Amino acid sequence: MNETIVEPTRMVEITSMGRQIEIEYQWIAPGRAERPLLIFLHEGLGSVSMWRDWPARVCDALGCRGLLYSRYGYGQSTPRPMDENRGVDYLHIQAHEALPGLIKALGLAEERPALFGHSDGGSIALLYAAMFPQSVSAIAVAAPHIFVEDITLEGIRKAKDIYQSTDFPARLARHHRDGESVFRSWVDIWLTPAFRDWNIEPFLDDIRCPVLAMQGVDDEYGSLEQIRGIQRRVPQAQLLEISACGHSPHRDQPDVVIEALRGFLKQVETGPGVY
Repeated sequence: MNETIVEPTRMVEITSMGRQIEIEYQWIAPGRAERPLLIFLHEGLGSVSMWRDWPARVCDALGCRGLLYSRYGYGQSTPRPMDENRGVDYLHIQAHEALPGLIKALGLAEERPALFGHSDGGSIALLYAAMFPQSVSAIAVAAPHIFVEDITLEGIRKAKDIYQSTDFPARLARHHRDGESVFRSWVDIWLTPAFRDWNIEPFLDDIRCPVLAMQGVDDEYGSLEQIRGIQRRVPQAQLLEISACGHSPHRDQPDVVIEALRGFLKQVETGPGVY
């Protein structure tokens, strides 16, 4: 196989929440026009650069094209002002407005991509598949959230303490135009009392595409009930519970995740596509 081409990051303008914003994005192996497209959706503190080389490894192993992007406020995308508060529905907005806006702006509206979402990105993938069931061929989610657990909130409180007492701010700043805003907006909304009732389980009933849901058995931000809850609502969902793995399966057990994606997407490609 030829060496996978990773293009430089670019910017594209989209409309979301009634405003024009710039979104950072990056193509992997764009020359494979005949191959499926896999869109990567990052975690609550993530960005294009924080994926490092893992998406390229996936695209190389699967022979597919890849698209990464940094959501509003993340990476080199338009920063979020410090005084702008997120709503409890911020993940719904990403699924209903921002991701469709990006797909349209990049001229991909006729494609039915597969999605790989990690953590918050996994929740967005689930919501997108529920809201636009005919627009996605399959989704794979790693450590997604479908409801709020005590372990999640405790993990975020610990992260807040680490942020305040270590070089975490400097490390985060390497990947974002405004790392402070990224961290505060994540912590503040999740620890808001109103967010304790956040729950997307009813949306899962509308998912029609194949689903692969994976999670580490040692996930410090959620129990295995997160992915088991997906399977209860989405009968076609396949589960992968990964040993010796925390909240970031693609970092803790990258080879396991790549092999799971390879088998899953091969089934999608050779199967009926929609259940």
